[in-house]
Amino acid sequence: MCTVCGCGEGETRIDGTAATAVTGDAGHEHVGPDGKIYRHSHGGSGSGSGSGGAHHHHPAQDGSHEHVAPDGTVFRHSHHGHEHAHADGHGHEHGHEHGPHEDHHAGHHHGGHHDDGHGHHHPDRPDAIDGGAALNQPRLVTIERDILAKNSALAQTNRRGFAGRGVFVLNLMSSPGSGKTTLLTRSLTDLKGRFPVAVIEGDQQTSFDADRIRATGTPAVQVNTGKGCHLDAAMVAQATDRLAAGGGFADDGVLFVENVGNLVCPAGFDLGETHRVVVLSVTEGEDKPLKYPAMFAGADLLVVNKIDLLPYLSFDVERMIGYAQRLNPSLAVIQLSATTGEGLESWYEWIADGLAEARAARDAAGKDAETAAETA
Repeated sequence: MCTVCGCGEGETRIDGTAATAVTGDAGHEHVGPDGKIYRHSHGGSGSGSGSGGAHHHHPAQDGSHEHVAPDGTVFRHSHHGHEHAHADGHGHEHGHEHGPHEDHHAGHHHGGHHDDGHGHHHPDRPDAIDGGAALNQPRLVTIERDILAKNSALAQTNRRGFAGRGVFVLNLMSSPGSGKTTLLTRSLTDLKGRFPVAVIEGDQQTSFDADRIRATGTPAVQVNTGKGCHLDAAMVAQATDRLAAGGGFADDGVLFVENVGNLVCPAGFDLGETHRVVVLSVTEGEDKPLKYPAMFAGADLLVVNKIDLLPYLSFDVERMIGYAQRLNPSLAVIQLSATTGEGLESWYEWIADGLAEARAARDAAGKDAETAAETA
């Protein structure tokens, strides 16, 4: 399970083939208090390190340890005994332990016939309710940072590779039904012959969208994330290799990455893209930027789609744009209709300008490298 967003792992497929980064044991990783990464599986039954159903404990100096639950919650407790005193002045120690099938999320019960007035407190789920702070957040944040740091490092590798080839990479994000794929297929058809184009298509299941893209004559690789709700840098790296192996990834071109449709999780994962584009249709609601601020705060361009439907809706475009630019004052905006073609030329000019900048940056970097070699 992805600790950052809670989505499932182990089902990613690229053009129908299991992604090499995913193991077949449905295992997942925990980061222990000692900084080490522990991998295990909750599948099956049994016990012991590496066996089905096993789980690793991460010991701390005080004898306590932590579990990371499937929902991402971190639980801390001790199997060691503890001591307490009673009113008659005597004290005694007793311990507790889990049975082989005891639910780690249930409360711990002590033996005996007395109410010792104490209990073990498991932290709440790491959600803020009505604006309240979540408990045990620092530990969860540490784990999330580890996961994101690993992804970001690979994203930078992707970015350097794209930049070195003069490739302009767009990460297209939106909620389902925004018209993102329609905009993409229309763009690919209209841009054919202007410069090389290729597509990485992300969906949880099916190859419907990739089939639509390939029908335009554009090379495309389908990434099915299974239970996953976003693409990540490793998926993009593998899909790019697949495109290159098939001759579909060319220098001095545009690579469109159509992310999984949702406005939450894709915002958290750098893919190595040149720019992020969020597509919002006028049928979705003008308050979307305020509901999903991370998506709009991190975008470089907002594409407002389906503007041909505005006469039939009570959608306030200017108010929505105002909300978005309140979060991100530098956010560029293009209004268009992928169906009628209105506003598409502005979109195409924005892409062409970005590609020209990518090529110029690649050429400048090459000249700098040559100069440095000559003076060395």
